[in-house]
Amino acid sequence: MRAQKNDPQLQLSPQLRKLTQHWLRRLSSSDQPAYLMIADLIAEDVQSGRLSAREKLPTLRALSERLQLDYTTVARAYTEARKRGLIDSRPGMGSFIRSSSPSFQLRGGSSAEMTMNLPPEPDHPALLQRMHDSASRLMAQSNLYNLMRYQDFGGLKEDKDAAVQWLRQRLPECQAERVMVCPGIHSALAALVSQLARPGELICVESLTYPGMKAIASQLGVQLHALSLDSEGPSAAEFEIACKTLQPKALYCNPTLLNPTTMTISRRRREALADIALRYSVPIIEDDAYAMLPRQMQPTMASLAPGLTYYVTGLSKFLGAGLRTGYVLAPSERQMQRLAGALRATTVMASPLTNAIASQWVADGTAHAMLDAVREESIARQVLARHHLKDFSFESQDEGFHLWLNLSQAWSVTEFASLLRSKGVGVVASAAFCTDGDPPNAVRISLGGPQSRTECAGALALIAETLKYPRHPEASAI
Repeated sequence: MRAQKNDPQLQLSPQLRKLTQHWLRRLSSSDQPAYLMIADLIAEDVQSGRLSAREKLPTLRALSERLQLDYTTVARAYTEARKRGLIDSRPGMGSFIRSSSPSFQLRGGSSAEMTMNLPPEPDHPALLQRMHDSASRLMAQSNLYNLMRYQDFGGLKEDKDAAVQWLRQRLPECQAERVMVCPGIHSALAALVSQLARPGELICVESLTYPGMKAIASQLGVQLHALSLDSEGPSAAEFEIACKTLQPKALYCNPTLLNPTTMTISRRRREALADIALRYSVPIIEDDAYAMLPRQMQPTMASLAPGLTYYVTGLSKFLGAGLRTGYVLAPSERQMQRLAGALRATTVMASPLTNAIASQWVADGTAHAMLDAVREESIARQVLARHHLKDFSFESQDEGFHLWLNLSQAWSVTEFASLLRSKGVGVVASAAFCTDGDPPNAVRISLGGPQSRTECAGALALIAETLKYPRHPEASAI
């Protein structure tokens, strides 16, 4: 039934009557859908100051009457405005202009703000100068023509020596004959999956895992079989059942500071998984990208099942994602040569220039200095996270630079991520990592995206403020 003109809900303040008169004129002259236009008008009036923080908006019924629109259109408009982070709605109280919050530019315009799991960049001028000086010495002393030619796959001798030096921190028995230098971890994973499994065959993975592995498997037509996660890691019992019944071609795991949940597989679970893999002769792909960050390290899967494990790591998670140098330790020299063939077919070779810089920094200690600085910066940012998110549920590790934020049922993961994105803070919804079809109500937040601690603190404060005001169906605010 149409509301009466004397309905008290329709009695708007003079300011809102004037404002909505302006909206009415704009709506009548626009071909844009009315619900989108109303959201745009709210945004314009907030920007201009005509609407101020915490100002109460008309109810749906009042605004639909004022703008001569149906109730559903106005409800969609308020929903759109909430998605953009412009308004909040509270049961029994109505809809209000959202309090002002800082807006953040995405790093380099690349949508990296708290989405891509970048290592933080320490504010350390002396270390940065050291990196400049080391790279300059390398360029001054190198034969640049040699570094710009095709080379044998797997790296020059000095690159392999640097790889062995780095890997022996985790694998003391590492030998150069089984080591390969490759253009980043992702390319090594793609080559391994293509080598170990054919289209339609199966690889066991964590139920929440590195999205790159999902993309690789999809591209190659390989199925991923999810192993549920508990506090110690992927289920050993489920892995054994899979080995008995499904004949998986490999077990893939991200055992240290799992991307996304930050969990590190316990020693006991590593031993159980390695034992099962040995009994059923299932190769292990150990993606240990974050291996060097924790001060206390668990034994590698490669040390527990050396004859089955391909150990993969790299420098991107503490030196920088742009330094595409990865290291692979294969179970044997023969398997290393086979993997080199698979990699050569897709990548030709790793960049000699990039490898030269990486090897220089490993040899002269610059890589270790940067690792220490990134670890300390990560610890500092985790302190900020604990301060700003203390009232909410999340998982993190001190030396890691991402965290796993659990959302209440008041939030849809997609809407939460979309709302933050409208404010310039990007997070990643759980569906990106899920392999069992049942993503949890959670998002991954990468603390390395903001370029400074101040920016990181501001982004975390915005996330905390957003969490405090979950959106509710607009009907409850009528």
